[in-house]
Amino acid sequence: MMRGLLLGLTLAAGLPLAAHAVTQVSSVTLTPDRPAAPVAAAAAGPDARLERGRYLAIAADCMACHTAAGGKPYAGGYAIDSPLGTIYATNITPSKKGGIGHYTEADFARALRAGVRADGSHLYPAMPYTSYAQLTDADVGDLYYYFMQAVKPVDVPARQTALPFPFNVRLSMLAWNSLFLDNKRFVPDPAKSAQINRGAYLAEGLAHCSACHTPRNVLMGEIGSQTLAGASLGSWHAPNITSDKVSGIGAWTDGELTAYLKTGHVEGKGQAAGGMAEAIQNSLQFLRDDDVAAIVAYLRTVPPVRAPGQTKAAFSHGSAASEEAALRGMVGATERHSLNSGAVLFSGYCASCHSASGAGSTGQSYPALFHNTATGGATPANLVSAILFGVERKIEREEHEAFMPRFDQRSYVQPLTDEQIASIANYVLKQYGNPEVSVTPAYVAQARNGGDKPFLARAQPFMLPGGIAGILLLIALLVWLRRRRQRKE
Repeated sequence: MMRGLLLGLTLAAGLPLAAHAVTQVSSVTLTPDRPAAPVAAAAAGPDARLERGRYLAIAADCMACHTAAGGKPYAGGYAIDSPLGTIYATNITPSKKGGIGHYTEADFARALRAGVRADGSHLYPAMPYTSYAQLTDADVGDLYYYFMQAVKPVDVPARQTALPFPFNVRLSMLAWNSLFLDNKRFVPDPAKSAQINRGAYLAEGLAHCSACHTPRNVLMGEIGSQTLAGASLGSWHAPNITSDKVSGIGAWTDGELTAYLKTGHVEGKGQAAGGMAEAIQNSLQFLRDDDVAAIVAYLRTVPPVRAPGQTKAAFSHGSAASEEAALRGMVGATERHSLNSGAVLFSGYCASCHSASGAGSTGQSYPALFHNTATGGATPANLVSAILFGVERKIEREEHEAFMPRFDQRSYVQPLTDEQIASIANYVLKQYGNPEVSVTPAYVAQARNGGDKPFLARAQPFMLPGGIAGILLLIALLVWLRRRRQRKE
């Protein structure tokens, strides 16, 4: 959930659209005077159809990846920094010069649900067509109508994607799709309620939750037996959202899950950052209350997946604690109190917002660092990524924007080194979070550069020389076989 996104990985694309998204909500489509809720599904007329299509585009989070920061809505150009190279989102405005204005509804449906463009070339699965494959014909038609009738055309083509060999061979997606694309429409389960079926359609299809929250195999296909069990997304980690009460969201109340999807914040549980913050900002906060309730009802039915060895929920770790008194003139300046000390760095960079005790600010605009999934999880990924890249999340209904500055090289404040970030993270983990988790400077450096690379990304530099060597060996074998035959003759 996208958002989120920020977020899954695929054979030729790396992160899915949900893993990265723009950080601003377009005032063209999402403004207080133009609410996101559509007219009733049974309503007739072109305006009602346009509203249905607009709502579907919001639920599918199309704006997030098809609008570059500061760019025109849906004009493409947003850079998705995948482990396999940068992928640029396409222009999906109805322009016949730069966009999809020449697409028929059948062309649009094929691109959306099968990942094949009107010219026959294959899209990279950064566009989550493996999830959109479930969309009904009616919804695809309404989406097409909305994009063709209500989106302003932009005649400038988006920047072209140029991945390194062999990922630039789009025809390779034929093989990947044969393995991992289930091109079937959503079929309601007659044993489940209408609400749960609606939630399944939203979560599995439009909101493409599995694109980020389901781990992937060596070829970057989703592992079906671990659906929604959590996955790495570059430097971030999309958590387990199965019904498990320890590793997943089984111990969250319906109200807490609803609040999280609508605002990205639940006191004593967690806060949305990275791709999930973007999914909430651009999509989930604008869904109708009944649709959010349907998603929650569906998540309750997802089979629980327990992380090996986990016995305590991530949000249950830690308590308030402060070393501030020891740092304010109580002892002399020692190495322990240098700028390489996690306690001193926390006091200087973090305590003013999160308080010296880690309890957060009044009202929790700046959240507590204990009872927080970012600090209590089995991985420090989200804690380190939040320190590196900051947090931005704007909620329209509350007229509130959650903000934490970034401390990487692009920081607006003093950047922190890998060693300093590791020191802060370790202090927070030991003081407020999961003390069994630790962070090294090397881990921070890896996160700063996009996180651990999947097998395909690590193997890529060897693929071309390996392929050439294989061809040469094959030629040598054929020559040897021919000479052997000639000798026998």
